[in-house]
Amino acid sequence: MRLTLAEPRGFCAGVNRAINILNEVVKDANGPVYVYHEIVHNSWVVRDFNRRGVVFVDSLDSVPDNAILLFSAHGVSPEIRRQAAQRKLRTIDATCPRVHYVHRQMRKLADSGYHIVFIGMVGHDEVVGTLGEAPHASTLISRLEDVDKLSFPPEQKLAYLMQTTLATTEAEAVVAALRQKFPNIKEPDLEGICDATQLRQDAVRKLAPGHDIVLVVGSPNSSNSQHLADVARSVGVPAVLIDGVEDIPWGELSPDSSVLLTSGASAPDIIVQTCAQFLSDV
Repeated sequence: MRLTLAEPRGFCAGVNRAINILNEVVKDANGPVYVYHEIVHNSWVVRDFNRRGVVFVDSLDSVPDNAILLFSAHGVSPEIRRQAAQRKLRTIDATCPRVHYVHRQMRKLADSGYHIVFIGMVGHDEVVGTLGEAPHASTLISRLEDVDKLSFPPEQKLAYLMQTTLATTEAEAVVAALRQKFPNIKEPDLEGICDATQLRQDAVRKLAPGHDIVLVVGSPNSSNSQHLADVARSVGVPAVLIDGVEDIPWGELSPDSSVLLTSGASAPDIIVQTCAQFLSDV
């Protein structure tokens, strides 16, 4: 079996930072550590921290007063921060710096009278937190068709921002439609665009042709992992998302198969290496 490991792959800087912060907190804590949402969208990472006493919650009601609460890499809304302060929770912020930057842009644009069209996935943790910065001055769109439904007064100042885990190529059709419909729409600063997702997708787009299948290591709730598989399919190569060795689609492989192996930005490289070893042994 011919196996190619894509580069870059695995943890991005924001994910690595969040995991390192949580590791330090767990090491020094005398009691349970609570995390609002999953620290990153990966089942292996979450299970490992579960074993070490970390409790992941989707509501602050599940966190005892005065407990340690860490905000995940995806960030949270100002309302969640306010509630945590009101409860006197000991908060630690592991939000990705790129996400923090987009939050600041949301506030700045809204305060300057702009309405922000935000391109992102409905219900994604990062999107929920970012929209919470200016719920009165933002509209979420996810698809090209959503642009047709937008309507604003002629005098309304408009800007757009994007979910950081979207690659620019994923949103280019939506952005083009926005520019055509609203020629004066303000574009985001380059500092708010994360290139980690783009670089990983570019690698798959370049390397996938010539392979029989692309295997993407990542959990089902990881949007950037799902998109890596979509990129492979867009260039005509079958792709399968696998959470680990147990998900390798052996029925679709043979000793003569040519496999490209990559992983999402929240997948630990040890899982990738384990999968690579199993595939190499065929």
